[in-house]
Amino acid sequence: MIDAIITGARIFDGVSTTPFETDLAIVADRIALIGDLSGRDAREHIDARGRTLSPGFIDVHSHSDELWLADGRCEGKIRQGVTTEIAGNCGTSVAPLRGEAERRKAEEAAAVGVEIAWRDLDEFFDLVERGGVALNVASLIGLGTTRRAVCGDRDGRLDDAELAAECALVRESVERGALGVSSGLIYVPSRYADDRELTACASAARDAGMPRYASHIRSEGDDLIAAVDEALAIGRDAGVAVQLSHHKAAGKKNWGKVHRSLDAIARARARGIVASADVYPYVATWTDLDTILPEDALAGGREATLERLRDPETAVALALRLQLERADEWHDIQISTVASERNASLAGMRLDDIAAAWRLSPPRAALRLLLEERLAVQAIFFAMCEDDVASVLSAGFVSIGSDASARSDRGPTAQGVPHPRTFGTFPRVFGRYVRGRHTLDIGEAIRRMTSLAADQFGIAERGRIERGAFADLVLFDATRIVDTATYEAPYAYPIGIDDVWVNGRAVVRDGLPTGARPGRALRGGRARA
Repeated sequence: MIDAIITGARIFDGVSTTPFETDLAIVADRIALIGDLSGRDAREHIDARGRTLSPGFIDVHSHSDELWLADGRCEGKIRQGVTTEIAGNCGTSVAPLRGEAERRKAEEAAAVGVEIAWRDLDEFFDLVERGGVALNVASLIGLGTTRRAVCGDRDGRLDDAELAAECALVRESVERGALGVSSGLIYVPSRYADDRELTACASAARDAGMPRYASHIRSEGDDLIAAVDEALAIGRDAGVAVQLSHHKAAGKKNWGKVHRSLDAIARARARGIVASADVYPYVATWTDLDTILPEDALAGGREATLERLRDPETAVALALRLQLERADEWHDIQISTVASERNASLAGMRLDDIAAAWRLSPPRAALRLLLEERLAVQAIFFAMCEDDVASVLSAGFVSIGSDASARSDRGPTAQGVPHPRTFGTFPRVFGRYVRGRHTLDIGEAIRRMTSLAADQFGIAERGRIERGAFADLVLFDATRIVDTATYEAPYAYPIGIDDVWVNGRAVVRDGLPTGARPGRALRGGRARA
């Protein structure tokens, strides 16, 4: 018996940018038939005339991680049409957990009500599947996490034994289901990794069967081109595919540099390096507030940094440096989340407004907030221009990643004032960059979200509408699909998405979640039989 027949949709298969109109049948978790199915019996018939059917969207850059355990509904993602998320980005992942890496992850998990009950990725995936999750999940292994497991947050070059131990953790993690490795080279402790370490770890992933290195590169501003060159060199030397995460040029004086960085990627591809990138369709970043601190202030890890902020003389000197470096940029920083209730009311406020309320200069207010919250402050930085976003989107090797976690508008994940990309990334591409700016046509936008994403990260049997593929599907109104989340009011779901299927089961029906949790862990890009 056919479970469902979708009738008369305009179908984009995820590969071709030319649609075709026909019917599609779902049996169990697979696409069973494509073609004229008039007269065929099924448990359910969906009249999709006038609407668009595409493969489910793959979010190549997610930070959901332990939030899959905190709230498996993942409403913020499935209501965007996302059917698969890839986490473990920017050098941070849920595993492997050893030493300081386990202690730090326990702190992060506790903030969303999750207790650590795993040490490796396979154990974590088991927990996610037992708890139930609405979409498919996959993960890279963060080289910040592996480094922290080996030597804590100590800065400096690893010795031979430490590097061998880190590479062993990488190989073990790939064997337990990781898609490859990621780095976050502006964050402690990833920022302490040199090319020797990064190349060795990427090579270890290659040797274990996952030749993939995704990087939040060392600079997305003044030193963007050098940082891109570093990532491409690691790919060349390690013999792995390189994914440049959330590609951008931040800071007004750097606007336009993406043309040079995209050219560098294109030249590397012409030389045989497997290189690509992803992007989110917004002009604001979202990251840790302590990234405003200079290199020497972050040396030695969190406790050393906090000790400097406690010292009055050092804090004054830091404030002066920050004022010189950032000048009038303080209104462009909006606080998103903080760790404690003490400052919870500041979420959604701009930093200069907080400073005025506290009767401090903006740099001193920033330092006070970081000290009171033990550096656990996230902020939105309005640092990019829309022409650059469109330029990155226009490159054929760029997929879409939200750079956000799966949240809902209620429950343990509804914390702070998150970036609107949490709820709007994929519909925004259609509303703003397909129908609005005409940066992409609809078929090309779908390709970036589906087959290109699957190919970049080795996600098997997904990202395409073809007979025998998993039935991860999105049915939407191409004339209406758009985001509604804003920086001021981010907890708002998109419109225009009618139905979403994951592994053949509806997780969204008529625009609303069904409560089903048919998602699977994709170890090495594949679901277990």
